[in-house]
Amino acid sequence: MAVMKRPRQIIECGDFALRRWRGQSDFEPAFTLIEESLDHLRPWMPWVARHSEEKTRDFLAKSDAKWDRGDAFNYAITRDGTLIGMCSTYRGAEPQGWYTGYWLHPAATGQGIATRATAAMVAEAFTLPNVAYLEIAHDLANVSSGAIPPRLGFTEVRREQVTPPAAPSDTGIDVVWRLNRPTTPASDIPCP
Repeated sequence: MAVMKRPRQIIECGDFALRRWRGQSDFEPAFTLIEESLDHLRPWMPWVARHSEEKTRDFLAKSDAKWDRGDAFNYAITRDGTLIGMCSTYRGAEPQGWYTGYWLHPAATGQGIATRATAAMVAEAFTLPNVAYLEIAHDLANVSSGAIPPRLGFTEVRREQVTPPAAPSDTGIDVVWRLNRPTTPASDIPCP
C-alpha cells in the first residue's frame, strides 16, 4: 500500500464515487441533499437542528481549509452525478487517531452504499502516514449506523455517556468502534 500525504480527491466505488467537496460550487446540490434528508437525519444528527444556508456554506468553506491543512477529508457520495450522501475522515483527540463518519439520503439507504463508502474511506485513510487507527462513534440506539463498523472489522472499544443526549432519538450513550492500521506480513514485503 503506497503512503500518501493526502487522500485521492475522487475514489471510485463501482456504481458510485466519493469525491472531494468542490467548495461553494457544491452549495446548491449539498443544500438540496441536506434539505431532502432532514427528516431522516434529525433523530441522529445534532447539527440538523442548526441547518441553514449559512451553515452549509460554512461547512463547504471549512471543508476546503481542513483538507488543505490535512485535518479532515470530507467527501460527497455521488451516483450518476447526483449527491446521495456524505462521508469523512477527520483527526481525533490523539495525534494518530482519526474518526470516520457517514450518512446517506433516505433514497440511498439499504443498498450497502454506506458500508462500501466507509470501507473505501478506511482503505484511503490507511494510505496516510499519520493514521494509526480509525474510530466510528454512533448512538447506542442508531442500529443502522451501528451495523457498519463490525462488518468492516472494527471492534467496540468503549461506550461513552453524552450529556444531554445530542439528538432527539439519542440515548445519550455513544458506542465507539476502533480499527487499527493493518500491518503487512513480513512475507509480503518485497525485497529491494
